[in-house]
Amino acid sequence: MTNKLFIGSLEYSTTDAQLEELFATIGKVISAKVITDRDTGVGKGFGFVEMETPEAAKEAMDKLNGAQLNGRAIAVKEATPRPER
Repeated sequence: MTNKLFIGSLEYSTTDAQLEELFATIGKVISAKVITDRDTGVGKGFGFVEMETPEAAKEAMDKLNGAQLNGRAIAVKEATPRPER
């Protein structure tokens, strides 16, 4: 288990701060980033959160998968490395 989580099904207006605030209820957040379109700046509906420990990441997956954020049920799972292109 790594410390980095993939967060899916985000509302497009979700901010980094809102994501960090939600995950801080579980443990210390190292980083929280909503991925945005480079041209419009609008969120793409997913992001990444890095927790301080693998244990905190596991707890966040268990407790926040399906939780409501900005009116949407979010999906929380372990982030996988980006495939080679």
